[in-house]
Amino acid sequence: MTSVIDSRTAIRVSSTLNRDVKAYGKHFLTDGSDETCWNSDQGTPQYISMDFSPRSVSVSELHIMFQGGFAGKECKLVGVVDHRRPEEEQWEDLLNFYPEDSNSLQVFPIKEGASKQPWRKLRIIFLNSTDFYGRVTIYRLDVVGEGNG
Repeated sequence: MTSVIDSRTAIRVSSTLNRDVKAYGKHFLTDGSDETCWNSDQGTPQYISMDFSPRSVSVSELHIMFQGGFAGKECKLVGVVDHRRPEEEQWEDLLNFYPEDSNSLQVFPIKEGASKQPWRKLRIIFLNSTDFYGRVTIYRLDVVGEGNG
């Protein structure tokens, strides 16, 4: 199992702090540096979407390193299965998870049935945050599994 996020993966985020993408943009989620981060603006919910099209991925783990004080509190991972036509696209639940409010890298295993599906899109939804204003700060994000195609 390896990272399924690569240069072909289109990543979108709900917001960026003060719209300052140079300092806090989505590209910092996967740059491999613990010195840079994506920082959302205030408000809930916040999200990170990943589009793997035209390929699909099977997913075994979600890895996230938050900044303490700005972690997601109640979160969910949803996805779109690859075999659906775009007009039939429907988001399905893969995982509900509750991160710790810490700076440590956290690993969230995907349940067996969902890990075998060929996902074309994934979205991490942060329903709320440990920050009073709903901001989320992430230094590292990875999705571990296998690419299909």
